[in-house]
Amino acid sequence: MVIVTGMSGAGRSTAANALEDLDWYVVDNLPPTLVEEVCAQARRSNLTKLAVVIDVRTRTFFEQLPTMFADLNRAGVLPEILYLEAADDVIVRRQESVRRPHPLQGDGRLLDGIHRERETLATLRAAADLVVDTSAINIHQLRSRISYTYGGEEDAPLKVTLLSFGFKNGLPVDADLVLDVRFLPNPHWIPALRPQTGLSREVSEYVLSRDGAEEFLTRLQALIEVMIGGYVQEGKRFVTIAIGCTGGKHRSTAMAEELGRRLRVAGLPTKVLHRDLGRE
Repeated sequence: MVIVTGMSGAGRSTAANALEDLDWYVVDNLPPTLVEEVCAQARRSNLTKLAVVIDVRTRTFFEQLPTMFADLNRAGVLPEILYLEAADDVIVRRQESVRRPHPLQGDGRLLDGIHRERETLATLRAAADLVVDTSAINIHQLRSRISYTYGGEEDAPLKVTLLSFGFKNGLPVDADLVLDVRFLPNPHWIPALRPQTGLSREVSEYVLSRDGAEEFLTRLQALIEVMIGGYVQEGKRFVTIAIGCTGGKHRSTAMAEELGRRLRVAGLPTKVLHRDLGRE
């Protein structure tokens, strides 16, 4: 069972549609007190994949959550929580584009409703198994992320997402671990490499051949392999590791691609995303 929640305008509907396409049974806008009964009906119907979308449209949402989780625990159900996140300015643009008021806006401003929603959802966000920040990704990229996370390879103990980014564009809010590769020489200062990205063979070879690059990758892979056991023991099935350089174009992209290749060779399901390619 997956509980899909998060900020209004952050992509809950897109995530729910993507899960349906993966043959999940999805129930939207369900009051938390009814979740246990839906689980029981799913069992009687031999449904193996159930997703429930819960958000602040349910006015007594926050007060019902402790009871919901207690009921599910007694029924032997340990749901995973998928939390969709986005920056305030992005949510404002999305809400204005669809010309709909925020569910908690009331008589105040749109930003007032967004801030109330963040406060209401803070506990769920802290408990989330996976947080996805949709601020800088489109619908197709979000659907791809959902498909990777919840489609296929169900027996994998842990799925890794590697995210390259540029520090000048801000830290990824959905990262479990943030690493800095700005200690490597920057290909930006080499005229022949500047227009290329870390996806090109020339830039990749340059970055990976610099002093410290190989040792960094070797030690990081070993660290991740140490962490896997603890994550699985604690019930965490998804981890997002962000690798950053100045702009997210050269060093972080090349290092993320190479680390992803090594982790896949080691048998760990790994997806590589590049948040800031094209933004430079």
